[in-house]
Amino acid sequence: MASKFKKLIKKFGHAIDGLKLAVSEQVFIIFCGIGLLVFIAMFVFKVPLYEKVVLILTITFIMTLELINSRIERILDIFQPDQDLNVKIIKDISAAAVLLACLGAATIGILIFWPYFRALFF
Repeated sequence: MASKFKKLIKKFGHAIDGLKLAVSEQVFIIFCGIGLLVFIAMFVFKVPLYEKVVLILTITFIMTLELINSRIERILDIFQPDQDLNVKIIKDISAAAVLLACLGAATIGILIFWPYFRALFF
């Protein structure tokens, strides 16, 4: 039993190492900043619990998708360092997935926060 627990702890350590590497990437840092602002806004505007859940899931989804996109790009760079058309297409589609998710997240953010901003400024 102790052996399984040690293996589990080791796996968490690898995941933490991966997060440390992710924080070195500029886009991931930007997403962390935006996520932090949204998280703070949730409490400043006293957003209902179900909307907080939606926002937290959305932030998590965007950041996870960006991690996957970054790994796809790194894997392709390892196996095909000289970029060819197929590598470009795969990278572009992977980046498009992140962009599409970000547009959806922005829409969710606007739908949730618009009434609060409207009440604050108008």
